[in-house]
Parts: sequence; structure tokens; C-alpha cells
Amino acid sequence: MSKILEVNNLSKNYQTINGEVIAIDNITFSLDNQEFLCIVGSSGCGKSTLLNILAGIDSKTKGDIKIKDGLKIGYMLQEDALFPWLNILDNACLGLDIAFKKTKENVSFVKDLLIKYGLKDFLDKYPYELSGGMRQRVALIRTLALKPDILMLDEPFSALDYVSRLKVSEDVSKIIKQEKKSVIMITHDIAEAISLADRVIVLSKRPGKVKNIYDIDLKYLDSPLEKRNSEKFSYYYDLLWKEIDKDV
Repeated sequence: MSKILEVNNLSKNYQTINGEVIAIDNITFSLDNQEFLCIVGSSGCGKSTLLNILAGIDSKTKGDIKIKDGLKIGYMLQEDALFPWLNILDNACLGLDIAFKKTKENVSFVKDLLIKYGLKDFLDKYPYELSGGMRQRVALIRTLALKPDILMLDEPFSALDYVSRLKVSEDVSKIIKQEKKSVIMITHDIAEAISLADRVIVLSKRPGKVKNIYDIDLKYLDSPLEKRNSEKFSYYYDLLWKEIDKDV
């Protein structure tokens, strides 16, 4: 598959009152077209810092990020961040408003996505009237509204309970596959990473370095739930857990 994003020797240093802190150090990896890549690691290893740099929210200290010409990045926050005073359609169109791209055609595109993914009867409802899982669907559609090619997901299910996480991960996986997007997602949940990703990057404790990149050979299974129930799942879980446990 063709590489659409390449990261080479990426590092980030912070200056504090106690001196310089190295957050991430010489990170190198790539993302293929329509690939789902998860990044895991112990708390404080620099996962969010790395994602913020890739999304253009934070700056790098050194290294290179190459994105295939013309491709756009969309960023989805940990929480849905829906505005309580806006209805669901207006919340989903918020990115279009901010980017001055709220045309009739683009609003129709967003409306079609909301209908396509089970929110037809909630367009004029407000966030408090939706379940946590439905709110996350709205947040993802808001990210898709600007038609990004690469999605950056920052622990998008962390605010949900366990059962909701399972359901929403199924929804998100389905939407991403149908919309043919490439994804980089950070998570602290090993099971979540295995059930969603084509490859998993394991970062070391701070300063975050790439310890290993694992191919998850479960592509023949359609859904995250099927992957969780497969015989190979426990093998990958033990493999990744032992890798991360060394840093805890």
C-alpha cells in the first residue's frame, strides 16, 4: 500500500523551571492509505504530544513529517465537546462554520452522514437528549464534515463506560471503513488497539521512543467484536501487555 504520511526522527523537548524535558525522542513510522494505526504506551509516554504535533496543534523540536500532497487532517478530541445550546445538525456543522465553508452542499453532506449513521430522528435534538455513544458519532461526523483524508483520534472512547466503548468502537470502525479514511489513534486500552488497528505502535516510557511496531493479523475479521472473540486476540494482548508492562 502507498504511504500517505511519513514521520522521521521526530522529537519534542520542553523547557521547564527544572530544566529541559524530552517528551518524545527520534520517533519514526509511516501511515498507509486507509490504514488504521494505533499508538499505545504507559501513561505520560508522550502519546498525546505526538498526536498534537502530527495534527499541527503543537510544534516539533526536530525531525520531519511528510504528508502526501493535497491530503487533509481531521482531529477528534477525547470528549465530544458538543455545545449544549446547538442542535445536533448545527453541532455537526460547527467545523464548517469555523472554516467559513458552511455551504448548502456541505450542510447537505453532513446531514446525509447523520442520516446514514443512525441519527435521522435526532437532527433537531440537543446533546443532552442523546446517549454517550450517539454523541461520539456526532463528534466523528463533525470531524468528517471538512472531508479530511487522515483522522487523528485522541482516546475518543475514554469518557464512555465499558459497554458503551464496545458499541461505539463498532460504530466508529464501520464509519471509518465505509468512508475509506486513514487513522492514527492513541489509546491506553490494549484490547481496544488490537480490535481496531491494522498495526500497533508501542512507545516506551518518557522520553517516548518507538519500542516496537506490531502487525495485527486480524484483517479477515470484519468487526472489533469479532476480533476480540478470535483465538489470536489473547496472543496479541499478551504480546503488547508484556511490552508495556516493562515500563510500568
